[in-house]
Amino acid sequence: MRHPRTVLVSAALSAGLAAALSAVPATAATTTANSPTAAVSSSYSAYAGSSADAKATKAFFDAVVKSVAEKRAANPGAQAVTVVYSTSRAPSFRSQISRSTQIWNSSVSNVKLQEGSGADFSYREGNDSRGSYASTDGHGRGYIFLDYAQNQQYNSTRVTAHETGHVLGLPDHYSGPCSELMSGGGPGTSCQNATPNAQERSRVNALWANGLAAAIARVS
Repeated sequence: MRHPRTVLVSAALSAGLAAALSAVPATAATTTANSPTAAVSSSYSAYAGSSADAKATKAFFDAVVKSVAEKRAANPGAQAVTVVYSTSRAPSFRSQISRSTQIWNSSVSNVKLQEGSGADFSYREGNDSRGSYASTDGHGRGYIFLDYAQNQQYNSTRVTAHETGHVLGLPDHYSGPCSELMSGGGPGTSCQNATPNAQERSRVNALWANGLAAAIARVS
């Protein structure tokens, strides 16, 4: 949900899949594992996106798809497409992560989220002036960072589900309404919706049907 920024920048969207994947920072944050009850020190009211963020989002999605595709290629008889995550580095947010997982698993049919070993991505927690975000090194290792202060100001399950949406391939759309999960903090702190709308659900299903098939073909 990478809400915090004091400068607004218009994201340049390219055609095709890249146009559907944007606005997640590529650089890992420096975190301090303090209590999630730490005082709120920032006002998250402005947003930003960039072409670099768009590339980072696509890199995260591609890395997760590649990880899942490699597992599928090794076990071609598997029926479900499952993305595995770890919460070991975000113990304070286990309930929000669990709820986010339930929301996504009940919303889409072509991919499922599941906690377990051999994770395709992980959740982390701490303090960062940039707020919460999804990050990857582009080589199959990615994580969602959940910022303490931001999760006090905004609905924490919405923040978590929003960031998880990036892992599943969705871009930020800050100008959208509260009913749109990927509008993030655009509608303000009063927005309590943590569920993707019909268009977002459809896009995730399409990305995982088409993107995964292409990835499996490459690694098989």
